[in-house]
Order: sequence, then C-alpha cells, then structure tokens
Amino acid sequence: DGAALFEAHCVGCHLNGGNIIRRGKTLKLKALERNGIEGPLEIAMIATEGRGQMSGYGEVLGEEGADAVAEFIWQQAQEGWS
Repeated sequence: DGAALFEAHCVGCHLNGGNIIRRGKTLKLKALERNGIEGPLEIAMIATEGRGQMSGYGEVLGEEGADAVAEFIWQQAQEGWS
C-alpha cells in the first residue's frame, strides 16, 4: 500500500512531506502546485523516473507501487500532511 511504500522508500528524505535535501521541493500542496505537479500522475512519473537530484525508483516500486505511493502523497498533500 502507498503508506507502507512511502515509509520504506521516501520518508528518509520526505519526512512529513518535507525535503531534507532541497527545502523548496517538498511534497506540500503549495510546493507541488508551484512546481507544476497537478496530481498523482505527475507524482508517479517523478517517483518512477526521478527529477533533478532525486533518483527514480521505478525498478523498486514498479508501476502499481509508483501509483500507490503517488496517491498516498497526493492525499497527504491535500490534508496538509496531518
């Protein structure tokens, strides 16, 4: 499930939707929107292929895993990572 995949593969850099490497590239809704990310589809593409300093995790997550983690991230962003 998306939450478990996020915990296993993403939380090291994105704890509570933040970003320990690039502060402006968080997973908070305003930052996602500012960076042209309009929904889970774009998040899944970044999770799979990577972007900038972030490596892609396509081989680790697979398509279903990338979709699940993207849905989780989008939902958390909508809810303010509460």
